[in-house]
This record gives sequence, structure tokens and C-alpha cells, in this order.
Amino acid sequence: MKEEFLHYVWLYKLFSSDEFQTTDNSEISIIKSGFPNENSGPDFLNAQLIIDGQKWVGNIEIHLKSSDWYAHHHERDVNYDAVILHVVYEDDAVVYMKNNKSLPTLELKSKISKKVFQNYQDLIQTTKSWIPCEKHISEVDGFLMNSWMDSLYLERLEDKSTFIKKLLLDSDNNYEAVLFQLLAKNFGLKVNGEAFLNLAKSLDFSIIRKESFNEFKVSALLFGQAGFLEENELDGYYLQLKKEYNYLKYKYKLKSLNKNQFQFFRMRPNNFPTIRIAQLVALYYKHQNLFSKLIEVKKSENFYALLSVSVSDFWKGHYTFETRSKVSSKKLTKSFINLLIINTIVPLSFVYSKETGKEINVLQLMEQLSPEKNSIISSFSNLNIIAKNAFETQALLQLKNNYCAPKKCLNCKIGNIILVN
Repeated sequence: MKEEFLHYVWLYKLFSSDEFQTTDNSEISIIKSGFPNENSGPDFLNAQLIIDGQKWVGNIEIHLKSSDWYAHHHERDVNYDAVILHVVYEDDAVVYMKNNKSLPTLELKSKISKKVFQNYQDLIQTTKSWIPCEKHISEVDGFLMNSWMDSLYLERLEDKSTFIKKLLLDSDNNYEAVLFQLLAKNFGLKVNGEAFLNLAKSLDFSIIRKESFNEFKVSALLFGQAGFLEENELDGYYLQLKKEYNYLKYKYKLKSLNKNQFQFFRMRPNNFPTIRIAQLVALYYKHQNLFSKLIEVKKSENFYALLSVSVSDFWKGHYTFETRSKVSSKKLTKSFINLLIINTIVPLSFVYSKETGKEINVLQLMEQLSPEKNSIISSFSNLNIIAKNAFETQALLQLKNNYCAPKKCLNCKIGNIILVN
């Protein structure tokens, strides 16, 4: 058993009886359980109790065992002086207050609802299931499920907002610059995401803006900064890029990265870092004020028109500087653009909307996108939880990663329903 379960039982009064006595046989009535304390100090604040006919207002501390009071050194902490009740699963020691009187203690071992306790055990002790509630999740009421999905997706956006706000702070609130960094990170996908973010951060975005009217110069900048223009034995287009980059490097006092941080191993050729950089170049050559354009888009099909770009002629026939390929446009695919919308454009628009007060309905946009395809979404489908759009797949990813995997069933609305039914 975990202490958080006792917090849950106390907060929602999931007891087998309404009649309570302290360990020294004093009668207790719970008027208010108090408010959960998210900071240091007692677990619940401003509780109201009646003990032996006298009303008490103060704090509640919860432990698995009474002796934990001393194990956690609460007797030395003035924050615990206003505790009016010690709630424990097992009373194994007498706790004294500073006036040398014993602290009123409520032992819950025999008072927790047996049904709730059994449901909790079934959820938390599950080891072989993909998610703890997989036997019951499809039975959860649809209205509650939809409400929880809304909360999960907004929570996911808030999680992503923390990173975005840090980028904005570092860039003096330059949304165009932050968009470039976020797009670069997502062009790199999971394997090369950090390397691409490092690439975007390695030069001031103002340089991209100055040179973006010339595709060749933007190519030289990004491939040079990524460390791909350090060889001597190649010729033609490569040497032209290298010569241009050396000039730009001197002009802007740049320092290139080590190309070894970019991974090619076990990647599909269309996801090679060289191809993704070439696509990023094409995008910023086509659009000099991309954020300003994206923020005005309301429908998903308009994003596809805006972001659909082809690489330059050289990259239509190559996967790397050394490796030729069958000639193709190597356009950004619809599925890849969906990833950019989900992981870059919508989160950044969400932050922009909150910071500026400009109304942008990101939820409606997410509902226009097809559901994502990955192992987590497939596993939910096997449990008869079928996502209809990207909004729902993002919510399910948040559910699996932030609640199911760490077994935070007590913080999950689905777990709450299962516990009391």
C-alpha cells in the first residue's frame, strides 16, 4: 500500500462506517477533510473536526504507520505544530506534541471500505496488464471518458508549454525564431530531435531571415552549421556550398556543430538528416514570415498547402552528398505535416493565444486531423478505445505515459470510477 491511497480515502471519505474513534477512544466527527497541500508541510490544511464534542480547526497528517512521524522528524518541524489529527493505516507508536500530550490518532486499518481497498489492490498490483484498468476501461461511461480526454489533452498542451515558454524567454519573445527551433526539432523526429534543435540554436534566427531569399545561401548555412561541409574530397555542388558557408561563417562569426551527433543508422532514407535539412531549407526559402502565416490558418487543408514544399534539384537525386537516389520531389508528406501541426504549430499557437489573448481554437484544429498511428494507439484500439482524430490520440498518449505507466490511478478519473464501483 502507498500513502497516496490513504490520502485518497481521507479526501473522499471512503470509509466503511461514519463512526470513528481515536486510538484513545475519543469520538470523532469529520466536518471538513481539509484541502490537499501541494507544498511542504502537513498533508491536508484547514480541516474541521469535532473530537469529544469540541470543535477543532487545523491540519491533518497522514502516514502508513504512526512511527513515521518520528522517522520523518516532524517533531522538530514547526509546520506540524497545528496538526489536529494523525491519520494512519497502522498505529504502532504514540506520538507526543510539544505540550507532552499524545496527538489524536485515527487508525484506518479496519475502517477503509473493503470494496475500495480490493479495487485498489487489483489496479496497483497488476503486473502483466498493459494498463492497470484494461479489463474495465471500455466499460467507463462515454460522457466521463470524453470529459477526461479534454482534460488530458489540455494537460498535454500545458506540459509542452513549459518548454516553449523557455524558448520564448531565451529569444526575447520572438515567435518566428521559436517556431524555427520547434520545427527543426520535429524535423529531426525522436532520433535526431535534439541534434536538430542544437542546429537551430547554433545561429541567430536573424541570420536565417537575412539570407532566406536565397535558397543556396540557406542551404550553405544549415548544412555548414550541421557540420556536413567539412570534407575535401567531394566536388561540384558540395564545394560550392562549402565555399559559401566559409564566407557566411566568417561574416557572422559562426561555429559549426559536429556532424556525428546526427544519426543515419537504421533510418529510412527519407528521414535521413540531410533530407530533413534540405526540406527545412526549402520551407524557409518559400516562407520568410512563416509564423505570421501559420497563425492565421484555420483549417487543416490550408496547412498542407502552406507546408507542402519540395527540395532543391540536387536533393531530388540524392539522399546524402555522396549517395544518389532515384529522382523524386521528396516533398513533405501529409502524415509528416500532421506531425508538425500536432507537435509544433498547435502547442505554439496555444501559448501564443494564452499570452496575447488572441482566440485560436486549437482543439477544433486537432479534431480535423486524422488519428495518429503508433503502438500505444493500437493497444488502446485492442481494448476497444478507438480514437477518431489527433485530439483523441494525443489525449490517449498523455493517459498512457503520465497515468497508466506510473500507475497514478488515484489521479485518473477512470481509476476513480473503477475504485468506487
